[in-house]
Amino acid sequence: MLLRTSRRTRPDCARRARGRAVAGCAAVAVALAAPLVTAGPAAALPKAPVVDFNGDGFADLATAAPEATVSGVRFAGYVAVVYGSSAGADTAHPLIVSRALPWVPGEPSPHRFGMSTAARDLDGDGYTDLVVGAYEGAAVLWGSASGLSSATALDGTVSKLAGGDFNGDGKADLALAHDGLLQVRLGPFTRDGAPAGTNVFPEDERKETWDVIAGDMNGDGKDDLVTTHGFEERSYATLWWPGTATGVDTEHSRTTGSASVGGVVADVDGDGYGDYVGRRVDAVSEMRMYEAGNVRVVYGGPDGPSTRTTSITQNTAGVPGVSEAGYRNNDDSDYGDQFGAELAAGDVTGDGYPDIAVGVPGEDIGSVRDAGSVVLLKGGPSGLTGTGAQAFDQSDTGVPGVSEAGDRFGGAVTLLDVNANDRADLAVAAPTEDGTYKDSGAVWLFRGSKAGLTTNNITSFGPSVLKAPEQGALLGSAFAR
Repeated sequence: MLLRTSRRTRPDCARRARGRAVAGCAAVAVALAAPLVTAGPAAALPKAPVVDFNGDGFADLATAAPEATVSGVRFAGYVAVVYGSSAGADTAHPLIVSRALPWVPGEPSPHRFGMSTAARDLDGDGYTDLVVGAYEGAAVLWGSASGLSSATALDGTVSKLAGGDFNGDGKADLALAHDGLLQVRLGPFTRDGAPAGTNVFPEDERKETWDVIAGDMNGDGKDDLVTTHGFEERSYATLWWPGTATGVDTEHSRTTGSASVGGVVADVDGDGYGDYVGRRVDAVSEMRMYEAGNVRVVYGGPDGPSTRTTSITQNTAGVPGVSEAGYRNNDDSDYGDQFGAELAAGDVTGDGYPDIAVGVPGEDIGSVRDAGSVVLLKGGPSGLTGTGAQAFDQSDTGVPGVSEAGDRFGGAVTLLDVNANDRADLAVAAPTEDGTYKDSGAVWLFRGSKAGLTTNNITSFGPSVLKAPEQGALLGSAFAR
C-alpha cells in the first residue's frame, strides 16, 4: 500500500517564500506550497518555495541516515534536521528524528526510516512538513513554530516521493512510487493524510519506477511528472506525464528520449518553460556504477519536452576534469566517475537563472579512487553550459577533511538558501565518509555568492557533531527538497 498525506495556505506564507532555489523538484522532494502562475516565453517560472519547518524564513536542511542503528536496531534509520539561520546552518541545535522519539508513531525496526523524504506544506498552515518513507512505518512530520514536532503514521512502503502542484490549484500534491506502483495524491489533504483525490497509474510489474520528478515543462501553471524506469538489469525510456486541471494525465505519457535516472526540472534558460536535467544511462542498468556519466538537458516548450537537447560531460568545454569510465572484474573493480549521479537546482549567483549541482561520487582524486567531487554548472540565456563551471573536492584548500578512497563525496547534493540572502547554498554529502566508525557519513555546506560557490565559511558535520547514531549510519544518503 502507498502513502497518504496533506496541505492548505496562509497569507503570511509569502514572507517566508521569498526568492529561493528554482522551479521544479527532484525524486526525493520540494517544499512550502506556493501557487504557480501561467508562464510563457521569456517569462521565467516561479521560484520553488523554501523548505522551512519552523517558518522563520531560513531554509532548513533535512538529510537521511537510513542505515543507522537506533535503540540497538540495525537499519532502523533516522533523519537529521539542521535549521537555517542568519549565520547559516545551526548545527548546535539539530533535531534527530527516528521512530525512537515518543511523538513519532511506531518503534525502531529494520525498515530504513528515511529511505525517501519529501518536504512540502501539506496542511497549509505556513510551515513545511516532512514526509519520511520507509519499507514499513512511514510518517508525516508536521511543521510548527518550534519546527517538526508531531507526526502521523503512514502505512505501507514508500520508496520514492516528489511534491508539486499537478492540477494548478495552489494545493500541495504528492507523487508516490514503489516498484511498479505509481500514484499522485491531490491536495488539499486532511491531518490524517486523506487526499482530495488520487490519480492511479496503470500498474506494470515488468517496469519499476526508479524516480519521480515534478516540474512545469509546458509553462501552463501545472506541474508535470517525469518518471524514470527499469527492470532488473534493463533501463527504460524516461516518461513525461502532463499536469491537467484534474491532476496528472495517467494515460498520455510521452518519452523524453533515452533512458535516464534521477534529475530535476528547472528553467535553466529562463524562457518560462521548465527543463528536465537528468543523468543519461545505458540500456544495461547494472553497469551504471562504471560509467563516466553524462548530464542530459531536455528543454521544455509549449508542448512539454522538446527536441532541443544538450549533453554535458567532464569533457565539455569549461567543465573541470576528464570523463573517466571504470571497469568491473572479480579482483579489482573500479567505479566510473558517474558524473550526474545526483543533481540539484538552485540560483547560486542570484542572477535569476537556476544553476545545477552535479554529484560526481566516483571521481578519483589523484591516485585516490572513488573519493568523489561535485561540479556546479551555470544556467543562463543559452541554457546549461560548461561556461564558468566550478568543481570541489575534499583535497581543495578551505574544504574540511581529506579525500579518501571510497568516500563518495558528491553522493547526494541539494541547493537551498540557509541564510536567506537570495543565493542558494550547496549541501553535498559523502555517505561513506568514515568518522569514528566506518561509513558514518558527513555533510558540507558551501555558501553561494555573486561569483558562484565559495570555500569561505564552509560548515561541515557528521553524526558525532549532531550527537546522532554514527556507526554505519550513511548520513547524507539523500536530502529532502
